[in-house]
Amino acid sequence: MKKFLLLINICIIFNTYSFANVKDYRNINSLEYELFRNNQLIGYHNYKFERENEILTVKSVVEFGISKLGLKLYQYNAKSEEKYKNEIFFKFSAKTVQNKKKKYVNIQLKNDKNELIIDGSSYKGPASKDFIVGTWWNHEITKAKAQISAVSGRVIRQKVTFLGKEQVTIGEKTYNALHFNFMSSDKNLPKEKKLNTDIWYDEKTNLWIKAAFNKLGRWEYRLKKYN
Repeated sequence: MKKFLLLINICIIFNTYSFANVKDYRNINSLEYELFRNNQLIGYHNYKFERENEILTVKSVVEFGISKLGLKLYQYNAKSEEKYKNEIFFKFSAKTVQNKKKKYVNIQLKNDKNELIIDGSSYKGPASKDFIVGTWWNHEITKAKAQISAVSGRVIRQKVTFLGKEQVTIGEKTYNALHFNFMSSDKNLPKEKKLNTDIWYDEKTNLWIKAAFNKLGRWEYRLKKYN
């Protein structure tokens, strides 16, 4: 059971959205990622970018499951929606089911634009408007002192390290990528809640192309396609 509690925290790490570099996504309508564990495909995470006048809505759906000998050990489903007006974040909501356990988060920018208000299953209260309430597609997360979990609203303070430029090959396509490591800056956190994730962005477009971390196996998000 302890191992599967760790898997829950894996989901929190991978689904943790505020001010985004929305300009990089003006020509993007959708993103599709495949999720692998120990190099075996176990699920997907897809995004849709919908535009109406000055409003951008980013919808996200993620689903994956872990089975052994035909027995379903773990199931995860989540849906979220974030909104930007004139490229400025103002609202986010998400509902998640982890092995029948329900979690949620609602985040809104206050009218005076000085802070975010979080209503989540793990945290309720204010947060800095400079914190990124973002999934990894949001390249601005590399500049933030903290990110907010899109599963429960938990604030995760982080240290981001640029590890250099690399070539990343996914399928038949090779990207010139920028490699970053994200690590929890709070050393007092229990091990299962600590963030330690590597993220790769395309050097030219800032497009998120890959994520990886080790916890009860090797986990990777890999970009499948986009348009």
